[in-house]
Amino acid sequence: MKVLLSIKPEFANKIFSGEKKYEFRRTIFKNKEVKKVIVYASAPIKKVIGEFEIDHILNDDIAVLWQQTKVHAGITEDFFFKYFSKKSTGYAIKVKYAKRYKKPLCIRKDFNSFPPQSFIYI
Repeated sequence: MKVLLSIKPEFANKIFSGEKKYEFRRTIFKNKEVKKVIVYASAPIKKVIGEFEIDHILNDDIAVLWQQTKVHAGITEDFFFKYFSKKSTGYAIKVKYAKRYKKPLCIRKDFNSFPPQSFIYI
């Protein structure tokens, strides 16, 4: 099973360059069968640009999560703690293998869907 995640282009590009090995989320999908993430790069790109396999998903206290992921977070510590403000725990999806598509896909035409606020099952 796959999910389609909306990710800001700056962070999506870092995932495909290998600089960002964790995608952070305040909440996460409940289905444990999800093995792949389809990446929708939000505005201004507004295209599905690639996918990645999930290695594993961490769920921990925010401070502990930062210590576990900071080397390959692809974001600053300040950004991380602002993103998780008002949350005591968070999620980090570990990227196993990322593949950028040669040609970006249209979410409406190719997936018969609209950009999700967080994620949708595919």
